[in-house]
Amino acid sequence: MKVAIFSDVQANLPAMEVAVERILDWDPDLVVMDGDLVNRGPSSLACVELFDELRRTRGWLPVKGNHEAWILRCALEPPRTELEGQMRRFADWTYEQLRERIAALEGWPDHLCFHGESDSSWVHVTHGTMAGNRFGISAGVSDEEIRGNLPVDVALFVTAHTHRPLHRELDGTPILNVGSVGSPFDGDTRGSYALLEERRGRWTWEIVRFDYDRARAERDFRDSGFIEEGGPLARILFEEWRQARLLMPYWRRGFEPAVLAGERDLGNAVEEFLRDSGKG
Repeated sequence: MKVAIFSDVQANLPAMEVAVERILDWDPDLVVMDGDLVNRGPSSLACVELFDELRRTRGWLPVKGNHEAWILRCALEPPRTELEGQMRRFADWTYEQLRERIAALEGWPDHLCFHGESDSSWVHVTHGTMAGNRFGISAGVSDEEIRGNLPVDVALFVTAHTHRPLHRELDGTPILNVGSVGSPFDGDTRGSYALLEERRGRWTWEIVRFDYDRARAERDFRDSGFIEEGGPLARILFEEWRQARLLMPYWRRGFEPAVLAGERDLGNAVEEFLRDSGKG
């Protein structure tokens, strides 16, 4: 049995198109999109439409990520304050792009399980862990933090969310993080996805890294209006994509408290963060 699993496209259409083409060439028996198809990037609608076509014509399956959950929440809950509206403007921009197709995100499961030829070869796929789709597994997360947040009696646990490919084991359970198609955070600008094969009841896997047209992706960021219309935080998200590394936690730790307390203007704080970090 051959299974492809990809995640965290983050509305990057050029990257998704290359991943889809390569996966189709591999001709798997099953394909799972493990969450965060949308948001953080410029082309959520196009990515949803492409994935919907693959669901209809080839039976590809979705798992809900935290960004699908967030956009669905944006559809139901308007910002409570002007500041909240500024800080989530990029997500509301994404919702407006998806407004007519928002139903396409509804009903996605939080978890998906399958097995191969052997009944003991169960694979559990979720965007985060059993603790939720925002609890990702990276190299820096301790065994103690993970323990109790994995399913029992599975041959392989597949996760995503951190945008960093990873393989590790916990108490004999293999854990595979498939990384990110559209916005890696490990310093490597190439996208990633995973290919699994079951042979005689045992799973093997490979993380595939691939190049795509990043110049086209950058044009999409700029020409779509995502950076200009997505609010100040959209600039940080763009820099995360451009540099293939995580920046938002540093912004939150160093600048967000003063903004939330009304001591700093959001736009000026983002400008200072980018300038002081050499990214403005």
